[in-house]
Amino acid sequence: MKALLPALIAGALIAGCSSADRPALEPIPGSITYGGQPRTKLTKSPVGSAVYNQFYNGTGQRVEETYILQPDRSLKLVRREIGPDFPD
Repeated sequence: MKALLPALIAGALIAGCSSADRPALEPIPGSITYGGQPRTKLTKSPVGSAVYNQFYNGTGQRVEETYILQPDRSLKLVRREIGPDFPD
């Protein structure tokens, strides 16, 4: 019984953490999906594949984005990291 209580508490804490709590990332100029989904479909890539994009924003910072290919062949933006071109 003593071992079960910490496991239940940990399970409850983990259940409260989900990506649904975060707002969805919005595309910015330079994003693949900025202005809508791309006209070409990724037909040969398996659903769930990661697509990576790297570009520089208007202030010269390097932006790295990760997309996941959805079942309808659209891309979902799931991660964005913004940083300097040459980190210290």
